[in-house]
Amino acid sequence: MTYKPLLPEDYETYKPFFANQRFKLCVYSLPSLIVWSNDLYHPHASLTDNSLIIYVQSGIAEERNHIILPITPEKTHTPEELYRIAADHECRQIRFVTEEYIGTFGLEQIKPLFYVYEEPEFEDYIYRTEDLAELKGNQYSKKRNLINQFEKSYLKEDRVVIEPITRDKAEECIEFLEMWCEERGCDDMDRKEDLACEKIATLNAIENIDRIEMNGILMRVDNVVSAFGIASHLTSSMGVLHFEKAFASMKGLYQYFDRECARRLFQQYTYINKESDMGIPGLAKAKKSYHPAIRIKSFKLVLK
Repeated sequence: MTYKPLLPEDYETYKPFFANQRFKLCVYSLPSLIVWSNDLYHPHASLTDNSLIIYVQSGIAEERNHIILPITPEKTHTPEELYRIAADHECRQIRFVTEEYIGTFGLEQIKPLFYVYEEPEFEDYIYRTEDLAELKGNQYSKKRNLINQFEKSYLKEDRVVIEPITRDKAEECIEFLEMWCEERGCDDMDRKEDLACEKIATLNAIENIDRIEMNGILMRVDNVVSAFGIASHLTSSMGVLHFEKAFASMKGLYQYFDRECARRLFQQYTYINKESDMGIPGLAKAKKSYHPAIRIKSFKLVLK
């Protein structure tokens, strides 16, 4: 089977396959698939029966190689078709299988063909846009208090500017990202592999933001980029906030900026997908503190 590396210049070619995209896990965003290409994660594309097959080759271990659910606006593949596609592509596992897919066909149709494993570390957090844009109610009182402190310190002094991310601002965003990463040591691939990969993906997103139709905003404090967020389309009712970075040294900055992301990047969507916690306890705690409306489970299917 012939695969082609998934690159930014392929965006327009593969975009039609994502029309009416139904899968609600963040991995099914075409821009996300493109920007996450790095030394540890190599997405490739192949066309089969008018379906786009994404094969991910791991730079860590061959047993991590996998495909995701075939992408096509026309149909949802049955478990039998999925088994044949995986076998034809010489891949023994399908990852990021949605809970909706499992429910549509039922375990009684899936289990004769596949071993089924839930992957809780890749369960996506879904929020109502209105909740994050307004932060109403007692459950968000701490967030509002932090925002008030930030506004008193910075907004009243007219020190904050928010503007769209465009290609000509990439260098400033990259400089901010380098400082953000230096705080967290995310260049150390052995200790913080996930953060190192995320840094590469963020750089890819910034450098190709217009080409792959991502949207982003940055925030300057005292003329210095101090936060940015980058989003993409997922379904007709849901967008994904892929990258959201802010300096931790300014109290309330993150909470203020997160609210602005909801207001400015997701006006046309009912829901915001903030991706998974990757099994990182601190990240899980932060995501739960914003009270997700939905958690979308992710499954792995392994051929029998």
